[in-house]
Amino acid sequence: MSLRNSLSLVLAPPHPAGRPFIYGGAAVAVVGGLILGSWLFWLGALFTGFCLYFFRDPTRVPPPRPDLVLAPADGKVVMVGLAAPPAELDMGTAPVWRVAIFLSVLDVHVNRSPVAGRVARIAYRHGAFVDASLDKASENNERNALRIDLPDGRVVGCVQIAGLIARRIVCTAREGDIIAAGERFGIIRFGSRTDVYLPEGVLPTVLVGQTMIGGETILADLRA
Repeated sequence: MSLRNSLSLVLAPPHPAGRPFIYGGAAVAVVGGLILGSWLFWLGALFTGFCLYFFRDPTRVPPPRPDLVLAPADGKVVMVGLAAPPAELDMGTAPVWRVAIFLSVLDVHVNRSPVAGRVARIAYRHGAFVDASLDKASENNERNALRIDLPDGRVVGCVQIAGLIARRIVCTAREGDIIAAGERFGIIRFGSRTDVYLPEGVLPTVLVGQTMIGGETILADLRA
């Protein structure tokens, strides 16, 4: 990555979901610093700086081809394998290929649609907060699942999963929305995971351990 791209990533404007944390940290730095001294100023300033970094929302340029499945988030691929989609999405019980991406606190946490289509269903489910890199997180953790219907009738599932310290899943998409590939649809605060369930017969083109760039990295080719 070039220095210019690195700076644009670090200095990207924050996602709206981060504003309460950023404003709160800044208020602690200014007001607390004036009343209680420099230690509280620096504490608030450090928290504000962390939130500006964590909630950064850089611009991404999706590939121009309409027949691709893109990474829904930055992070590292921790699982690639067959799995049944979440029951609440009504995608059937037959196992399909699933790609799981783990987001550390240092990754961009904005979620982007992996494909272009219609948001047919959104289903939120309460759950636990175990380590999101574990396989059982897909079933046990708090999650928000999107079913996206493709123009050709096939279906893609995209699931936001809360992690060990994540406590808030934000989804700005609504059922019935027409969404573009790479378009923002939400964010998960402070460590999480995002799973993609591919259409039946479509194979992933990524491997465990690969680093993803949300909205740009290709997960699968729908023509294959």
